[in-house]
Amino acid sequence: MLERTADDRLLLVRNIRRNGREDWTPPGGVIESHEDVVPGLAREVAEETGLQVTEWTGMIYEVHAVAPDLGWDLFVEVHLAAAWSGDLRTGDDPDGIVTGAEWADRSSAPELLASTQPWVREPLLEWLRERWAEPRRFRYRVAGTDLASTQVTRLD
Repeated sequence: MLERTADDRLLLVRNIRRNGREDWTPPGGVIESHEDVVPGLAREVAEETGLQVTEWTGMIYEVHAVAPDLGWDLFVEVHLAAAWSGDLRTGDDPDGIVTGAEWADRSSAPELLASTQPWVREPLLEWLRERWAEPRRFRYRVAGTDLASTQVTRLD
């Protein structure tokens, strides 16, 4: 996650999913099995935004979402970038998902995140409100066989 502390803005990227659904998330993605988390995250941020993260403050929270009916188990670490270089640009995402980016402030972030899955939206909005120092954990269970009609339960 990239935050501009001078004006308290957070970088979000617009994603167009395979089913045509649009959502906004912090930049990031799947870390390859041969990669360590932080270098993999830096690669993902560069691919999606053109920005080169040069320093991280560490993990601020993790998310574990399990969807047994859909056959997936998602584990996410969210890290805060402390420094980066380059110019913000989109269009080079090798996955073809990221189609835009915006620096969102505390007032615009909830609106952008409204269509985002709860396991992305809730922890991020809580962090924006509270800015805790020690990493937190968020766990979710996703029930149902179609993302459009699933029921998401926060476990803690």
